[in-house]
Order: sequence, then structure tokens, then C-alpha cells
Amino acid sequence: MEYDYENSLPDEQPYEVIAFARKHGLTVPAADAVLFAKGPSRKACDAAALAFLCAVAQYADRRSRH
Repeated sequence: MEYDYENSLPDEQPYEVIAFARKHGLTVPAADAVLFAKGPSRKACDAAALAFLCAVAQYADRRSRH
């Protein structure tokens, strides 16, 4: 059984930018922007990353229709 270090940290412990980018499939600059905007809360950052990815997908979908 592997120990998941990232999920064992408290919500107030900020993410490392590279680890956050890998977790959510973001570029490092995008991950850095999300982390800067949402502060140290892991829950808030995870939610913001999901919202960002959904917005990017919607934008790409709209662009492909035109």
C-alpha cells in the first residue's frame, strides 16, 4: 500500500506549484495563477482548478463550432 503524502497534508498547508500543476494537468503558469488567486486553502485551489479546466473546455468547444 502506497502512502499518499499530498492527501495527508492539512487544508491550510499550501500546495507546491509543480505538484499542483501535475495533479490537475495544468501548465505551471496556470497553476501558479490559481494558487495565487485562491491562497493556501487546498480545497479552494482544487475547486478553482476544476472550474478553470471546465472554462477552458467550454471555450475550446465554442471556438470549434465557429
